[in-house]
Amino acid sequence: MGVYDAPQWLLSAFVRSALGAGATAPPEEIKAAGVALVDRWSAKGRDFHNLKHLVDVLARVDELAAETHEPDLVRLAAWYHGAIFDSADAAAYANRGGEDELASARLALEELTALGVSEKRARRVHDLVVALRRHNTDASDFDCAVLCDADLAMLAAEPQRYKSYLHDIRAEYAHLPVEHYVRARVNIVRKLLGRTSLFVSPLGAAWEEAARQNLGAELQRLEKELAKIDAANAESGTASSDGHETVADENATEPAADAQTSLAAQPPTARR
Repeated sequence: MGVYDAPQWLLSAFVRSALGAGATAPPEEIKAAGVALVDRWSAKGRDFHNLKHLVDVLARVDELAAETHEPDLVRLAAWYHGAIFDSADAAAYANRGGEDELASARLALEELTALGVSEKRARRVHDLVVALRRHNTDASDFDCAVLCDADLAMLAAEPQRYKSYLHDIRAEYAHLPVEHYVRARVNIVRKLLGRTSLFVSPLGAAWEEAARQNLGAELQRLEKELAKIDAANAESGTASSDGHETVADENATEPAADAQTSLAAQPPTARR
């Protein structure tokens, strides 16, 4: 999607969140940690899960911040949730493609404690990031609910923006065969639509209808494309893939919303 310049407020926002979480390091050291995160989010190969996505998630967290208990910790979790990312074949086909929440959570714990954030609060950020791995959210954990809803909010984008999101997700996995990608997306979209609710927080619930409309329309297009693939396979006598690819794991969710994602065992993840 090309170069996306960091907004002027972004680094100062990271410093404020870190200080709000209790960081005791000098502001310039905290800012340096923010610069390193911006570099991570700006790395090559991030067509969707990039700096723009980070900014979008932070903006959504701010929209829902009134529902959080510790907004600065939620914002820091947003900063770190996709800090470590890999869409290469080896990772995708092992269902580890895209945002690596576990590795990102460990990074958050390490860097935040180094900045002077208490182990308890840094661990809370770690746990919030880990929760995004499957988006299985306890509705009573308001901070976690807000973070998960913010991460999936792109699913409720207006149709043209949702179309751009799908284009960017596919670009991240352009190295994967079309059939593998389509089967993966079908699996993920069906899984998302099968949920009782996509959004957990009271304010995030307002995005439910738009997200389901986007996902429903996408599923119709995907099923038509998959039918053509199966017909072509049948005509040529080629065995169709049996689900050993997953390219859009919405945490096996982000695709993600996210979104957000082993060809050896299951389809590569096409994450939100």
